[in-house]
Amino acid sequence: MQPLRYSINVTLDGCVDHMAATPSEDIHRYAMGKIAEADALLFGRTTYQMMESAWRPPASDAFPEWTRPFARTIDAAKKYVVSGTLESVDWNAELLRGDLESAVRALKATPGRGIYTGGVMLPKALAELGLIDEYEFVVHPRIVGRGPSLFAGLAREIDLKLVGREELGVGTVVLRYEPRG
Repeated sequence: MQPLRYSINVTLDGCVDHMAATPSEDIHRYAMGKIAEADALLFGRTTYQMMESAWRPPASDAFPEWTRPFARTIDAAKKYVVSGTLESVDWNAELLRGDLESAVRALKATPGRGIYTGGVMLPKALAELGLIDEYEFVVHPRIVGRGPSLFAGLAREIDLKLVGREELGVGTVVLRYEPRG
């Protein structure tokens, strides 16, 4: 069974607005490596559309040169999109329809190295279903005092155990956790 790993950029005060993060070459290199290690990415509609509009060529060509390896990696990655409103997707993507739990369990049951997910709403639903095997918080050394926060309105608490930590440049720290029990 493939693990489902959740990764999110977050500020010290818990903001997950993608515009609040501190972009750097180290962070993009780290994210590129994680995407390359996964067999697929799992996105909700909002995250899929945001990532596609930024990282699908030719849009990604407008970013600094040091972002190009990340852009090529995410462009090539297999993607699954959970959406009840999109009629179709492309960008190496496939729509997941029907019951979320059944669809994700079926993906996880296929052989492979793992599936990565990101975003806010879909991961909250996946966490409530107990489907996330690893939580990765890329904590940026910034306080913004506004914006969406992680797991707002989560129906139950989830206890985690720390399984790894890594410091990236500019003071960003990656914390990896697994659910307890």
